[in-house]
Amino acid sequence: MYVLTNQEEAVTTLERKVLVIVLDGVGVGELPDAGAYGDRGSNTIAHIADAVGGLSLPNLATMGLGNILAVEGVPPSAGPAASYGKMACLSKGKDSTTGHWELGGLVVGEEFPTYPQGFPSSLIERFRRATGVRGVLGNVPASGTVIIQELGDEHVRTGFPIVYTSADSVFQIAAHEAIIPLERLYAMCETTRRDVCVGRHEVGRVIARPFIGSSGSFVRTPRRRDFSLPPKGETLLDVAVAHGVTTIGVGKIEDLFAGRGLSRVLHQENNARGIENILRESSGLRHGILFANLVDFDMLYGHRNDPAGFAGSLREFDAALPGILATLQEGDVLAITADHGNDPVGPGTDHTREYVPILWYARGRTGRALGRRRSFADLAKTIADLFGFENRLSGESFLSLTLA
Repeated sequence: MYVLTNQEEAVTTLERKVLVIVLDGVGVGELPDAGAYGDRGSNTIAHIADAVGGLSLPNLATMGLGNILAVEGVPPSAGPAASYGKMACLSKGKDSTTGHWELGGLVVGEEFPTYPQGFPSSLIERFRRATGVRGVLGNVPASGTVIIQELGDEHVRTGFPIVYTSADSVFQIAAHEAIIPLERLYAMCETTRRDVCVGRHEVGRVIARPFIGSSGSFVRTPRRRDFSLPPKGETLLDVAVAHGVTTIGVGKIEDLFAGRGLSRVLHQENNARGIENILRESSGLRHGILFANLVDFDMLYGHRNDPAGFAGSLREFDAALPGILATLQEGDVLAITADHGNDPVGPGTDHTREYVPILWYARGRTGRALGRRRSFADLAKTIADLFGFENRLSGESFLSLTLA
């Protein structure tokens, strides 16, 4: 644990809150090992800016986003309001579970299994027996929006669920809400998580992918649910709850941490509702940690190779930023980061192995350069030290840099 100075000891005694907002998929450039993942040259935010002729993100620019990397339309700030830097992923893989666990101070040493050729027939048979379904459609790596168009009619006719995966460690089950009702789909995913995807097939997430519509116009609904593994070690959320500190999960945080270490949870259908949840919960929180995920960047635009939509979503978050900052009191902190990249200009539709940004805004303090951090876990370590938690989390605190 980082040893606090007298000045820093005084800071930890304050009643405070920390907001951690994860902009899902907003990477800031390839990691050194990106080539091993097929992601050489990826740079989510810079490529979006290039594709749309420049980004206009004045509030993120003021905080120091342009000081982290060159982004067309987002100039560096001479006096950034937030401390700024970028963080590398030490864990294997590039999925949301891995990224969030490491942001929470838990580095994953082994990569979750992936299935570039689809799932083995033995696993599908185990799924069929465990869930009681008569048959399965798909069993291929696919884009979720594409596969429901290709197999939606047959699904409606037969009632068989559509099973598919991606480059990430996921077992996804798609079903029309009128054919397999939501509660049945969720129960199917719970069974799959508990009884099917186990042992060497212990994927990072089982995901319910409901959709609606008719032939030729099937569309996914926002009632997706992720069923993740419980973290394989202690996270910041566990540490905070053990110290009696309130923790609030907004968005898919509950799913990614399997509900562990959270005092209260809120789900939402999109970024706009997520921002509303952040504003409401932050306004009422005096001492605690709010951990939020805004998924539209990744789900709606990164996976669909839509840089214009991605840019629009970034502008919407930027416009909401002053309102979020207004909920902070002296000594409160807002940390903005990401869990991986999802370069919409790249050749694929999957996550990309990238650095993520860190913008650490401490109300009443001047921003400092945080440099290139070795691990996402540095964020969790810093928050733990800010609260004065005894902890064994991975990472190296940058608290002293923000207080310099």
